[in-house]
Amino acid sequence: MAMPNEVLAPPSIDLPNYGLDILYEDEHIIAFDKPTWMLSVQGRLPDNQDSIAHRMELYCGVAHVVHRIDCATSGILLFAKTKEAQREINRQFRDREIDKEYVALGHGHSALDRGEIQLPLIKDWPNRPKQMVDLIIGKKSTTQYEVLEQSNQQVRMRLIPITGRSHQLRLHMRALGLPIIGDRLYAPEDVANASSRMHLHAQYLAFAHPIERTPIIITAPCPF
Repeated sequence: MAMPNEVLAPPSIDLPNYGLDILYEDEHIIAFDKPTWMLSVQGRLPDNQDSIAHRMELYCGVAHVVHRIDCATSGILLFAKTKEAQREINRQFRDREIDKEYVALGHGHSALDRGEIQLPLIKDWPNRPKQMVDLIIGKKSTTQYEVLEQSNQQVRMRLIPITGRSHQLRLHMRALGLPIIGDRLYAPEDVANASSRMHLHAQYLAFAHPIERTPIIITAPCPF
């Protein structure tokens, strides 16, 4: 069971391809299917050095970060192999030209089939790494959602983050009254402890290739 700060001690990485599940790779970019409870990039503490970025460096010698997903979240994580590719992918993220979709399993019942939630977020400094809703000084945060299936107090949702704030999907799901099952930061204790993993997965990423400008679509099947 992971600790509340969502960090695990590094496991052995004496594995084929350093344990990386590669979804797409060329000479400019590479995308991985990140497992839950693995960091996107290294942390500062000795126990937080194992990460997708660290393993990528071992695998191909470089790891240029273009975005991150939470340690507890699984799914598509994209890196650049060159500075040129990193700059262009960063621009696409900044200008919101990249399409992203997540799947989440929330606890509760949704009265609406689809909608959009807009709640500004800001870092909760006394309770880091938590974020919080702040209607006065929070940064604009927007998520579109669609109910895919619901039964027995569980709702499967497709989430489209229009903005990319830290913990945005987790807080917006909680605000909808549908805390994510297994979310140990924001869900009630019984919902948080209902699973050994958080039920949030990055399943779709679409963007223009940073060098060739051709459309790239990457998918990762949801594991729950």
